[in-house]
Amino acid sequence: MTLFEQFKTNHAGDISSAPLADRMRPSTLDEFVGQEHLVGKGKILREIIENDRPYSIIFWGPPGSGKTTLAKIIAEKTKSRFISFSAVTSGIKQIKEVMEIARYNKREHSIKTILFVDEIHRFNKAQQDAFLPFVENGTIILMGATTENPSFEVISALLSRTKTFVLYKLSHEDIKTLIERALIDSERGLGKYNIKFSNEAIDFIARFSDGDARIAYNILELAEGAYFKENKQKTMEIDTHLIENIIQKKALLYDKNGEEHFNLISALHKSLRDSDPDAAVYWTVRMLESGEDPLYIIRRMVRFASEDIGLADPDALQVAISAKQGFEFIGPPEGYLAIIEAVIYLALAPKSNSLYTTYNKVKSDVEEFGSLPVPYHIRNAPTRLMKDIGYGKGYKYAHDYNDAVVDQTHLPDKLLARKYYSPTERGFEKELIERLRAINILKKKQK
Repeated sequence: MTLFEQFKTNHAGDISSAPLADRMRPSTLDEFVGQEHLVGKGKILREIIENDRPYSIIFWGPPGSGKTTLAKIIAEKTKSRFISFSAVTSGIKQIKEVMEIARYNKREHSIKTILFVDEIHRFNKAQQDAFLPFVENGTIILMGATTENPSFEVISALLSRTKTFVLYKLSHEDIKTLIERALIDSERGLGKYNIKFSNEAIDFIARFSDGDARIAYNILELAEGAYFKENKQKTMEIDTHLIENIIQKKALLYDKNGEEHFNLISALHKSLRDSDPDAAVYWTVRMLESGEDPLYIIRRMVRFASEDIGLADPDALQVAISAKQGFEFIGPPEGYLAIIEAVIYLALAPKSNSLYTTYNKVKSDVEEFGSLPVPYHIRNAPTRLMKDIGYGKGYKYAHDYNDAVVDQTHLPDKLLARKYYSPTERGFEKELIERLRAINILKKKQK
């Protein structure tokens, strides 16, 4: 059978023999889990689907986040022919054949054709160019899926004719919802087998899946097979031990909402503060392997860079931010190395909590004295009236003085004697101490 004949017949296939992930694929938005920013009430993608206004779209997101499912829901809701197309196994010849199918659907049946291209970033420029005329004349509604940034991987001409929607990794709770739904669904899922999973096993599967619904479903199928192999009486509860045997990974003790969560992040923070790179890396990997959200760890590292390093090494904050960008760009597990690199850098950086103490000193005065008035000489005076009542009077313009340093007050009168920032003798703050001394000398010469 040719590709044309295959799609012309439009056979759906036997769903009962499909993998669990395909059987449990939602067919409506009401069944869809996650991506509330796109499909929640009043959100743009839901509006597109419910108002039958499909247009060409690029779905950008991690594996198992719902890219293919959303495309199929759009096709079903809009009564369009859905053709799935893999960029891994297809070339120009297959593209032309699919376009003939789309033309036939439109000409003979007045049916829209949604062409879903999985891993569209794998197409080269010539292959992507081949879609352009068919997108422009409405022969197809192109929906592409990619795990890579489309700005770099999809040609600009195609991008300009599509709308890009960003999907995010499913949350731990999202995956648990999908697992529990599969276990009770008697038609599409495993409900007819009455298999029991412990709460700990479900939680472990959800953490191991790391936001990828397909991984969770695959583990459930493997567990089903192991269950019937080991338990002919069908009374055994599937526990974490069986799941560990299936996926060959130890379920580390970790509760992301409980005491162990805070114990581990505390261990990481103190290891960094005490300049122990070995311990810092250990606790970081412990959390990553236990299913902690990598962005949570990075957020704590950004906080640490300001709170415990600060201006002793101004690059520390940028290193932490770069770790976030690197991880988001590459993704797990390779992206974990960007986190490890930042952890080691922060551990070995010179330490200073001067920014932290400075903030607390200022915050204390703000709370005690409230909204003290700004001194008149440093107020802005955009109008004549404001100048007449003294706004800006006596202000000294720094660039009119040597080294752009001027001796004038800037704090409210009640706080004139305050010294909030006290740099340490460590790292770059040594230089800041010298700068402060030089500034003070120049100010004294002006008196």
